[in-house]
Amino acid sequence: MAISCVHLKAGAYMVCLTHALSTEREEIMGLCIGEVDVNRVVHIVSVIMLRRSDKRKDRVEISPEQLTHAASQAERLALQTGKPLRVLGWYHSHPHITVWPSHVDVRTQAMYQMMDEGFVGLIFSCFHDDKTNNLGHVTVTCFQSTNQSPEGEPPMYERLEIPFHIVRNESINEPCLNALIQLPRILHDEEEDAYNQAQLVKSNHLDVHNRAEMDQLNEGNMVCDNRILNDVHNSAVFTKSVCHQLEVLTGPLMQCLQSRLEKNKHILESLNKEKESILQQLSS
Repeated sequence: MAISCVHLKAGAYMVCLTHALSTEREEIMGLCIGEVDVNRVVHIVSVIMLRRSDKRKDRVEISPEQLTHAASQAERLALQTGKPLRVLGWYHSHPHITVWPSHVDVRTQAMYQMMDEGFVGLIFSCFHDDKTNNLGHVTVTCFQSTNQSPEGEPPMYERLEIPFHIVRNESINEPCLNALIQLPRILHDEEEDAYNQAQLVKSNHLDVHNRAEMDQLNEGNMVCDNRILNDVHNSAVFTKSVCHQLEVLTGPLMQCLQSRLEKNKHILESLNKEKESILQQLSS
């Protein structure tokens, strides 16, 4: 039975959008937590950001370990809320390209639907400028996969667009807030992994290349110089990436959270004053 529509909590939408806008070089990905009601409406209440293991710009892969960890988080959240929450969706970004899922996305979605027919996919198209008015915009789509092949034939999957609505909520729930504050750490760890991998690859390349040179020249000065230059270059690239992350993401995110904190303090003060006024009226 097909899903009728998807209701995405505004807090979860904000986390997905922030994650999608965190980088325009590669696609990001994450998992959605929610429930399906009796009317086949999917309610997404929280999301889990995932760390990319493959940083090729057109690849998003979710490992079994990540799925297992997300399922455990969903179980804990279900116990806290008393609702039958589970992992029932995934999201990823399409930087600089259209929002429509590729044939790989459609096949991936079909695979998830084999485990759970309520599973849905969300795609955020960002950094895709409108050349007519020179404005940037973000487009979002929600989809499932449907098999169009006759029975007995190899499957031919096509996208099935699912209507979705962003549901307003007064505040960000704790799981969404925790996911949001984990984003800088996830991006930093990804950059650190790329730095360590570059160091390892170039070091192995230099070892092979320079051993041949040493056999010919019988000297190690050039080997030492190349390794120093390699270390300086990789360290500079890593430092530049981290500084860029601090400038465009971590700093603005801290300011946003600080503004929310100040706003919540003012709301709390107002509520306390209203409470005192009501108590005085009741006592008199």
